[in-house]
Amino acid sequence: MRAVLDLLLFLATLLYSYLEALLKLLVPVRRKSVSGELVLVTGAGHGVGRATALEFAKRHSRLVLWDINQHGLEETAAQCQKLGATVQSFVVDCSKREEIYSAAEKVKKELGDVSILVNNAGVITAADLLSTQDHQLQRMFEVNILAHMWTTRAFLPAMMEANHGHIVTVASAAGHFVVPFMVGYCSSKFAAVGFHKALTEELAALGKDGIRTTCLCPVFINTGFVKNPRTRLGKILEVEEVVEALMEGILTNKKMVFVPASQSAALLFERLFPERALNVLRKLTEVEFDAVVGQRSTQ
Repeated sequence: MRAVLDLLLFLATLLYSYLEALLKLLVPVRRKSVSGELVLVTGAGHGVGRATALEFAKRHSRLVLWDINQHGLEETAAQCQKLGATVQSFVVDCSKREEIYSAAEKVKKELGDVSILVNNAGVITAADLLSTQDHQLQRMFEVNILAHMWTTRAFLPAMMEANHGHIVTVASAAGHFVVPFMVGYCSSKFAAVGFHKALTEELAALGKDGIRTTCLCPVFINTGFVKNPRTRLGKILEVEEVVEALMEGILTNKKMVFVPASQSAALLFERLFPERALNVLRKLTEVEFDAVVGQRSTQ
């Protein structure tokens, strides 16, 4: 009898979820205000980080900007200030846990509690596994996933006490789909997606429904970090369209943001299609770029 009741509950929830999704397509989702929120963006000196900071500045958020590049950081800060935002910037190497914790303490002491954390800083090495140096592999994991944990551990306690906040994980399509010559990068981004999902579930289990999470997973973006990216189908994304989708996801509390949105269908295909058909599909949609190949690591 219990099994039958559980099945009926599941079917009712499934039907309700589909009806809710249909309603959201027809009725615009209410967007929350981020005015006055203290927003910390890592990797704010360039690309997605800079554009995200500018979007929050337009929405009257107070900004804390971190980056390892002081020049880029100062440029972003100046642009945000021109929009009327209050900005504090810190030169922080997100591969170093001690620097993260030290900067976090300064932020809390001087500015207060961060309520929106955008973990955007990332590094990439395009090379086959044997050509990728040991220190490059280590740095990708330090910045692309461990830094997310250190920053979250630093700012989450205040969010939990207030039951209010938002943690944003900037991951990648490479956190769902593998790409040749990016073994280390894909591995770190799979970890970032897993971190987002696990943290989301943990917050729900703890009853902290006022703390939201969003994970951004775009395909290749034209930021200059990868040399000569190109694709046979679709296009290389521009920073502006990625950040537009990210901000929409944050303001509507969307958990997973794919850019382009068709990636969600591709995930379904990967589970349903046979391997031979998937191989043909990959060749049609494959992204290519210049990578270091055939040089053995010396470290």
